[in-house]
Amino acid sequence: MDKKTVVLRELVHTWPFPLLSFQQLLQECAHCSRALLQERPSTESMQAVILGLTARLHTPETEAGTQPLCRKHALRVLDMTGLLDDGVEQDPGTMSMWDCTAAVARTCIAQQQGGTVEPGLDPIPVEVRVDLRVNRASYAFLREALRSSVGSPLRLCCRDLRAEDLPMRNTVALLQLLDAGCLRRVDLRFNNLGLRGLSVIIPHVARFQHLASLRLHYVHGDSRQPSVDGEDNFRYFLAQMGRFTCLRELSMGSSLLSGRLDQLLSTLQSPLESLELAFCALLPEDLRSLARSPHAVHLKKLDLSGNDLSGSQLEPFQGLLQAAAATLLHLELTECQLADTQLLATLPVLTRCASLRYLGLYGNPLSMAGLKELLRDSAAQAELRTVVHPFPVDCYEGLPWPPPASVLLEASINEEKFARVEAELHQLLLASGRAHVLWTTDIYGRLAADYFSL
Repeated sequence: MDKKTVVLRELVHTWPFPLLSFQQLLQECAHCSRALLQERPSTESMQAVILGLTARLHTPETEAGTQPLCRKHALRVLDMTGLLDDGVEQDPGTMSMWDCTAAVARTCIAQQQGGTVEPGLDPIPVEVRVDLRVNRASYAFLREALRSSVGSPLRLCCRDLRAEDLPMRNTVALLQLLDAGCLRRVDLRFNNLGLRGLSVIIPHVARFQHLASLRLHYVHGDSRQPSVDGEDNFRYFLAQMGRFTCLRELSMGSSLLSGRLDQLLSTLQSPLESLELAFCALLPEDLRSLARSPHAVHLKKLDLSGNDLSGSQLEPFQGLLQAAAATLLHLELTECQLADTQLLATLPVLTRCASLRYLGLYGNPLSMAGLKELLRDSAAQAELRTVVHPFPVDCYEGLPWPPPASVLLEASINEEKFARVEAELHQLLLASGRAHVLWTTDIYGRLAADYFSL
């Protein structure tokens, strides 16, 4: 983290143990309060790691600091996962996931095509564990890197795959090259697959029997297809979902699941711990079926953003909260049309979520009075650390009622009024001894926790 690149390169070059995991090494420093994993390594540092690895593969063991008799203790796994920027609000001085994917991929290709070792030297294979990010621009060389790593001393092993805006055939080709024993997450973004496209891709995903997280978006029927084809595709999708044995997180954001949630959840073999259903047009029956399902009592993370919970959905939503209260750590309710009346009616069951750490309420039409009530009642939730709240409706001028979420997100606020609101909320937190709890309107601060970090 301090850019000691010469030392870092030599560290990788001469590492004498089977595993080098930066994520394990960079736990909080024992000598100070520096939280190293919350920092991001520089581009120079990541390049030094890759250079050290390349040098190791082309250096005899005795020069690399590994005695021949200790060959069984030589580096076997270089774990580079969990370190890098995800590309959102990236610091220009750090290496993003996109850049690291490219750098590691080029190293694999170079090792296979141009790498040479001394005659008679049998290089010790090294498994490089990485999180891969791929789009149209990076697809070709990443595919070549995965192909090159087969049978190579440098074996690329993907832990988390995120594919953005990638054509269906390219997505399938990439999935076919991944090691089924390594992959824990598949995240397909902005691909707008629809049910027809998903029915092509899902059997290739379902072969990853150890997959713990599946993130799909925009799964809906194609209006140009006959309805019978759409239903056949959905049934096929459900059958493939039933093949997963280790799935713990499912994200189906912006997918049309009205009246179909029970069909989806009932096919899964194991209870989910994280379920994201943002903008899925859920009906009351969907919420009721989720509350009754085996998943509810295991949920640690639940995202219902963009579903209207203000009318007939409110009571089933409260029942769902009641079912998940013992385990829920993270609750996201952005743009759910919750006004003061609905929030106050939900507070008794919401405050039973004693382990809740994060509550997201941005984009809901709440007043300052409603926020103060929430702040007072949430005093019982000792684990609560972050509340992302909306700008109170008191701070807008001339709002229509009820205000659409688009108006709340786009209309200007009275900065002077909001400054007074912030000051009052801060004073209430201080008075109740909860200055450590963050109340914020910042939805872009990456405060929401990833499932694997819960």
